[in-house]
Amino acid sequence: MKLLTLIESFRARLLLLLALMLGITLGVQYYFNLRAVRSNAHMIIDQEQAIMTGVALGIRSLYSKEYLDKTIGNLREPLLSDQNGRVKNILVVDETGNVRDSILAEYVPKELEDGSRQYVQCRDVPLPPLRSAVLLENENDDLPSWMPPATDVSFGEAGAFYFPVETDHGRIFVIVVLGSANRLTDVLEQQTSRSALYTLLLLLVTTLATGFFVWRFTRPVKQLSIAARKVAGGDFEVQVPANRRDEMGTLASAFNEMTAKLGRGRELEAQLHQAEKGAVVGRLAAAIAHEIRNPLNYINLTLDHLRSSYAPQDPDKRAVFVKLTEQLKSEVARINRHITDFLKYSRPSALELQQVDLRVEAGDALRLVNARAEECGVTTTIIQDEPLPPIMADKEALRSVFTNLVVNAVEAINGAGGNVSIRLSKEGNDFVKIEVSDTGCGIAPQDISKLFEPYFSTKDTGTGLGLAIVKKAIDDHNGRISVSSKEGTGTTFTMILPVHEKGEMVNTEG
Repeated sequence: MKLLTLIESFRARLLLLLALMLGITLGVQYYFNLRAVRSNAHMIIDQEQAIMTGVALGIRSLYSKEYLDKTIGNLREPLLSDQNGRVKNILVVDETGNVRDSILAEYVPKELEDGSRQYVQCRDVPLPPLRSAVLLENENDDLPSWMPPATDVSFGEAGAFYFPVETDHGRIFVIVVLGSANRLTDVLEQQTSRSALYTLLLLLVTTLATGFFVWRFTRPVKQLSIAARKVAGGDFEVQVPANRRDEMGTLASAFNEMTAKLGRGRELEAQLHQAEKGAVVGRLAAAIAHEIRNPLNYINLTLDHLRSSYAPQDPDKRAVFVKLTEQLKSEVARINRHITDFLKYSRPSALELQQVDLRVEAGDALRLVNARAEECGVTTTIIQDEPLPPIMADKEALRSVFTNLVVNAVEAINGAGGNVSIRLSKEGNDFVKIEVSDTGCGIAPQDISKLFEPYFSTKDTGTGLGLAIVKKAIDDHNGRISVSSKEGTGTTFTMILPVHEKGEMVNTEG
């Protein structure tokens, strides 16, 4: 088990990869070097065999009636060709300097008409520096006059080697002429260059392969770096792949667990902040209800008494009097509505669940705004694609939800003419979907995340509690609400509610 864990380790796999690349490089380099050595060995053997063949042919010509230029044509292998050896010529010369035989036809004796032979003098044959094949003391003392003294041959240069052979007809000299060794040097240099090229290509391939695998190994590090920057920016929903078994997989799992905990912490912090706001609102609402509602009720009753008992007799003055009292009563009613909104948002929910027909509640909400909608040229519609079952809900809470949303929708159109619609549909077997849409001015992207916060309002006269009350009512019913909007196009509020009392919320994006 420990061995398996070690093999799956990131460091161990990286070391194994480097060792594998090194082994491949050394193995391939050894293979090419071995081939070059064998090729060089074959070439050297061929040249040695060619030289030995030249020596053997020179001696054979002493006892053969066939000239060398004919003999080499009968060889089974062309060992004396320019491609296979350094032997350029073989000369058989007598003591007087006559060329008795040669592998080159131009130096072979010619038969004359009288039966005699015409020989080419050795001094007339172009020869490279000449030296003895066997180095002996006083070897230059008995040399004929036509043969120059032995000289040293520089490395790689052409040269000629002679050795004397005693025969019945006197001393005969066999001269083997060798070409330059540059061809061998060139071959070795080509092999060296080829070996360097192969090494370069191999290093390039192994570098690319190593780079590819290192990129694969380090890709999780880059993913973690990108994810860390997203977390630093406040995105706690980011996750990185954690399907590896090495240290990177462990780190990725720990990172995902950390982001999940941070996300839960952020949610708890938001809930705590919301709870603190709710507590503040609750205390404020209780104070307002206690300190303001009693004086407001007294003012309202006093206005009724004034209107009934102290109205002027003059018709014009009575009309002005009645109008002013009505305006005062309207303002008192508006203050009372604000107090009611505070109380609805701050008090703990006490839902009275009963079967509620969503279409009926939607229709009641639209009837409340019909007069205002007609004035603004707004068309209101209810769209229902299929029959819906009644849901278990608090009727007053749902009525408040519909009323707040349709009132906001009509006000968002702002008298320019448009459409407000309520679409009712099923969401699976246990949930219903409610979509309230308008073709109004839309909501700025930076404001969408704040819509359901208490006291936030995009209207000058709003209290900022309408949508907060809607959100609270939906949450109390174990539902979910979301909003999508585009400036200049319109807004859609989407709500998902369970059909039954103990239904659980589905993960549906609005």
